[in-house]
Amino acid sequence: MWVFVAVVLVALVVFLLKYVFSGSGPNPFETDTREPLKKMVHDRKEKNKVLKQGFLASKVPDNLDAIIIGSGIGGLGLGVLMAKVGKKVLVLEQHDRAGGCCHTFTEKGFEFDVGIHYIGELSDHRPFRCMLDQMTDGQLQWEPLNNPFDYVVLGPPENRRRYPIYSGRTRFPEELKKCFPGEEKAIDEYVKLVKVGTCCTTVQFVIKSICSFIQPLKTPLSPTVTLQNYREFWAELQSVFSMHSTLVTHFLNGAWYPKGGATELSIVGEKLQQRSVFVSLNLASEPEAVSVHFCRILLTGAIQKHLSMVKHGEGGLSVFVGLNGTKEELGLKADNYWIFAENNFDELMMNYMNGDREESAKKVPLVFAACPSAKDPTWEERFPGKSTLTLVTFAKYAWFEEWKDDKVTNRGHDYKALKQAFIDSILEVVMDVFPKITRDKIEYIDAGTPITNTYYLGAMKGEIYGADHGIDRFRPELNATVRPQTPLKNLYLTGQDMFVCGLAGALAGALTCGSVILNRNLHLDAIALARKNKRMSDKLKGE
Repeated sequence: MWVFVAVVLVALVVFLLKYVFSGSGPNPFETDTREPLKKMVHDRKEKNKVLKQGFLASKVPDNLDAIIIGSGIGGLGLGVLMAKVGKKVLVLEQHDRAGGCCHTFTEKGFEFDVGIHYIGELSDHRPFRCMLDQMTDGQLQWEPLNNPFDYVVLGPPENRRRYPIYSGRTRFPEELKKCFPGEEKAIDEYVKLVKVGTCCTTVQFVIKSICSFIQPLKTPLSPTVTLQNYREFWAELQSVFSMHSTLVTHFLNGAWYPKGGATELSIVGEKLQQRSVFVSLNLASEPEAVSVHFCRILLTGAIQKHLSMVKHGEGGLSVFVGLNGTKEELGLKADNYWIFAENNFDELMMNYMNGDREESAKKVPLVFAACPSAKDPTWEERFPGKSTLTLVTFAKYAWFEEWKDDKVTNRGHDYKALKQAFIDSILEVVMDVFPKITRDKIEYIDAGTPITNTYYLGAMKGEIYGADHGIDRFRPELNATVRPQTPLKNLYLTGQDMFVCGLAGALAGALTCGSVILNRNLHLDAIALARKNKRMSDKLKGE
């Protein structure tokens, strides 16, 4: 049954992409724009000339075609796509530097990555890799992580189990079977369900695309009626498993990290203007305006109706650790750890999020641990003898809300004490998993809370992944409604909230939004260019 469903879905996607959504607009992927690699710039002052451009009216070009609010990868990506076809674009940012979750900051001689931990689908000639190469003119380099790239760690110290997660379509299930002997049949069934779950996300993309392209044509097709046949199928397979399946598939061919650190992603905005505050949309005669956080701009009734269909995601808390020692000395590698207090995660998470904040700080159910410095081959040259850790967990915005209006660098003793309670309990877990990391090795440590996310990233409730990714996020009605077009003329939506979370999700949002604005299916164009480049590469190898 599942094979039949998958075949039908793939056929539907191919038909819709090829025969329904082709357009006549300009194509930013028409030619291969990759250039020979230039020498990387590591000097922070030189980088800041690009990343920290303050607003000057003289920098704003006349006759703007688009104003993009927010310089995360969804905003910058869209800006690059439009600039490549000759559009004049202004990118606005409320922080003092470009990048959103792709930006980095430096404290006490350590550079910290706030949001990019690892990216999949970057094998040569994959459409996603091709898209990133074209958007950065081939200047963004990627370093593969170790294999296994992830470890799942379960249980308290006295009964802690570690399970490696490998990439490779064959190796992934084979290694799972080694970890769980006797469960071979269940693992095979799980892999099959992952494939079908990924198809659900493909259907989500098709639904959003159908509604994005058909509505402007004013055809009689009603998304609600058309999608009724999918309801039973969707209800059976949707929700969190669909998102899980997409993530598993995303990393099946490996995981990568940007060479030079996450800030290299922000350099794609080099030729675009930015500023440090939001402005009104009437800087030019009705320019197309794309808002990453459009709920902050105009809270009209129609937009409020759209917003009511989604919920705020969970808040995030990040601990940034600067260490004295190399990766070899500290036992750190180019991989990630998902550390769970126990395997009854749902119960632990419910108790944690509903508990008293002081008590919850002592029993964090999940810690994600990554070492950006071990992933970046340029790190030792830039910061010799030093290492960094990024530790991430969930936290409620309400726990910190009372301090949201205080000065960001001075929120008082009680706020610092609560942060320290989280830091101490998280650090205790991490030092047990990484025994070579001791307190005497720590030169710098601090935490960013949900209200930190609100201040620097514009996340209204400190969300770590934007809008909630529960069952409702994947329902047909929401996907048919939340798309690039908004109820306001010339106001469009891009970024992860339009599609799904993460860098890949935000870029998918940029391509979908760009497809609407440019009247052309940019997803299909990226695929076509990837295939063309692969054919040329294969031909050169043959010669």
